[in-house]
Amino acid sequence: MNRNTLTDVANERFLVTGALGCIGAWTVRTLVEQGATVVTFDKGGDPKRLRLVMRPDALEQVDMVEGDVTDLVAIERALDAHDITNVIHLAALQVPFAKADPPTGALVNVVGTVNVFEAVKRRRERIGPVVYAGSVGMYAAEDADPVDGSLHEDGTAHPASHYGVYKLANEGTARVYWHDDGVRSVGLRPMVIYGPGRDQGLTSGPTRATLAAVLGREFEIPFGGRTLFQYAPDAAAAFVAAARSSIDGAPVFNLGGSLASIAEFVDALERVIPGAARLVRYVDQPLPFPESIESGAEAALGDLPATPLDEAVAGTVELFRRRLAEDSLDPARHGLDGG
Repeated sequence: MNRNTLTDVANERFLVTGALGCIGAWTVRTLVEQGATVVTFDKGGDPKRLRLVMRPDALEQVDMVEGDVTDLVAIERALDAHDITNVIHLAALQVPFAKADPPTGALVNVVGTVNVFEAVKRRRERIGPVVYAGSVGMYAAEDADPVDGSLHEDGTAHPASHYGVYKLANEGTARVYWHDDGVRSVGLRPMVIYGPGRDQGLTSGPTRATLAAVLGREFEIPFGGRTLFQYAPDAAAAFVAAARSSIDGAPVFNLGGSLASIAEFVDALERVIPGAARLVRYVDQPLPFPESIESGAEAALGDLPATPLDEAVAGTVELFRRRLAEDSLDPARHGLDGG
């Protein structure tokens, strides 16, 4: 069951780690729109995604703390200085960066997550569940059920990347902190996050292709096949709902979304931007992950938004066009090469 009365919101003080990322930016926007107090905690110094998805007056309501999740003392200082009541932990290095530098990837993705849990453990009497981002990326395509072809939430993971190994480790960390210390948590596993702000990593291809089509440029999405699209504002809403839940234990849920092929995505883009299908190509090679994914998130967390793909594409195009018209979007800083 979720709690979300006006009184509750007035008393909430959220710390969002990794707030300068895509899901982080939309999570901050969602919380500010709901009237919650938000503090960001991120090592990066460029709030370009926050500026992309939020208006300046809304962003002014956010306290921004520069900090590193590998520094336990810094996390504790932020929690205490801002009387934090809820933590949404999204800070992580994505697949290409973890592959390029595995020790640093492990330090940020694994030790950073342990630090967040440890800091909350020491303050668990006043802080709600740790809500953290897992990933379907810890699974291989072969991990889907051989009978029904779907990836079940309790499926056994066989990670094929350092990033996947780190995400699997974090789920174990959450379970141990629950069993040993009573720290509640909820993990959510995204697949292909789509929407403004999704500008880096392998699965950012559809979003970057959308910006390219808005600009009339050619673009090649580096994968094909079918996959689960999850609109970034919907994902943010799920993380916020999890933070307000009263679930005990350390459950982990796959996020739901729109199962569609890349060809169907390009068709949806064509309906919004006539001629886009001539600009956007894709590699006819599916992602190395299960395509049909079981999700119990809504059953556990209550009604969650699930924007249809056509609406998500249209919303993404509309926001890109608006920011370009305002001259507040530099394509080179949002996933496209110059040109």
